[in-house]
Amino acid sequence: MLSVDKSTFENEVLKAEGFVLVDYWSDGCEPCKALMPDVEELATKYEGKVKFCKLNTTKARRLAISQRVLGLPTIAIYKDGEKVAEVTKDDANRDSIEKMIENNLG
Repeated sequence: MLSVDKSTFENEVLKAEGFVLVDYWSDGCEPCKALMPDVEELATKYEGKVKFCKLNTTKARRLAISQRVLGLPTIAIYKDGEKVAEVTKDDANRDSIEKMIENNLG
């Protein structure tokens, strides 16, 4: 799973072709940390189909706000640089993330 930050987000996510999943998390978000192993397992499962990235919003608040990430954890899927779906807060669990991936891969 690729860690992105303010300087790499545009190239790795917004200018990327195909599907990119971004796990928005922060140092103080315990649900985010609890979810990360599940997201990393999904990254292995969907390798080659979806590019998985994670962004620590502690160091990139403005970027998170610009992507309309208002609560954590937020897991978003982008297709060709456009956000097409997201799950957030209580809905952010392994099953709902996998369902979102499947719905978008078609």
